[in-house]
Amino acid sequence: MELLLTGGSGYIGSHTGLEFLTHTTCNITIIDNLSTGFIENQAYLKDRFPNRVHFIQADLSDTPTIEKILKNTPFDCILHFSGSLIVNESVINPLLYYTNNTCNTISLIKLCVQYQIKNFIFSSTAAVYGEPEASLIPVVESLPLKPINPYGNSKMMLEQVLKDCSMAYDLNYVALRYFNVAGASMQNNLKTRIGLGQRSKNATHLIKIACEYITKKRTELFIFGDDYPTFDGTCIRDYIHIDDLANAHLQAYYYLKEHKKSQIFNVGYGIGYSVKEVLQTLKEISKIDFEINITKRRDGDPAILISNNQKILSHTNWKPKYNDLNTIIKSSYEWEKFFL
Repeated sequence: MELLLTGGSGYIGSHTGLEFLTHTTCNITIIDNLSTGFIENQAYLKDRFPNRVHFIQADLSDTPTIEKILKNTPFDCILHFSGSLIVNESVINPLLYYTNNTCNTISLIKLCVQYQIKNFIFSSTAAVYGEPEASLIPVVESLPLKPINPYGNSKMMLEQVLKDCSMAYDLNYVALRYFNVAGASMQNNLKTRIGLGQRSKNATHLIKIACEYITKKRTELFIFGDDYPTFDGTCIRDYIHIDDLANAHLQAYYYLKEHKKSQIFNVGYGIGYSVKEVLQTLKEISKIDFEINITKRRDGDPAILISNNQKILSHTNWKPKYNDLNTIIKSSYEWEKFFL
């Protein structure tokens, strides 16, 4: 089978590519403009799986190039990872998000319809839920969507576009609403410095930033607000290991092939940890006691966001293997020690 991964040189895209290459006989084509992706990620995949990985450096806004790619290869499925994803940046520059996320993806969906690509897996986000009332947490997929930032809005709009197109055309999709993704591939060989991890050019994820801080790759570490209505005043999130998220994409693909209908799934563990709990766990794992600075809240951050994951568990064969905060943080920390 032939798969197209947009943004496949990024963190989630490359780990998902590894999952598909490991467990299927697929060939994958990666499209990435490398603005946030890394050439090292697709090079790792090409080294592991010679002749099964094809890389094209292109921007999703380059419609003639994207059309040529879709016209020339009969793709079985598109896994769409491309897009901008920094919440506070979306508040400052909303047009970037509506252009890069919404408009470019609509152009891609239009080409899927034109060239009869029947399966589409979409990287959505828990940000579509906004800031639900405490009584509605953990959140279920049927909850009314109320995003509180342009990033969440841009993804919500695309879910609606996919829903409408699925009803009108021969196109089925799975939208995966990611919760907080972290960690590094459990296939890594750290002794030989080979593997996939949480490479990022402008990291905003707590675990990534904290691991960079204690490995001397950054000079400061901040908690953004300690006055939230939570038990310790800091935000609470549902953290999921990258390998389990990658496998959710594989199971979503199997779902599409078997059922030939569209679906939306939360992808999280249904357990929440506060910022302070995460940092305390990192201190225990690393055996490093580090200083933490408190600063003001970031725009667009909800206090608590935890998934109800029963739908994906009951509708697919997804079985999380790394549902453990220590495992997530340890894999991230060990990768950070070995890789620049």
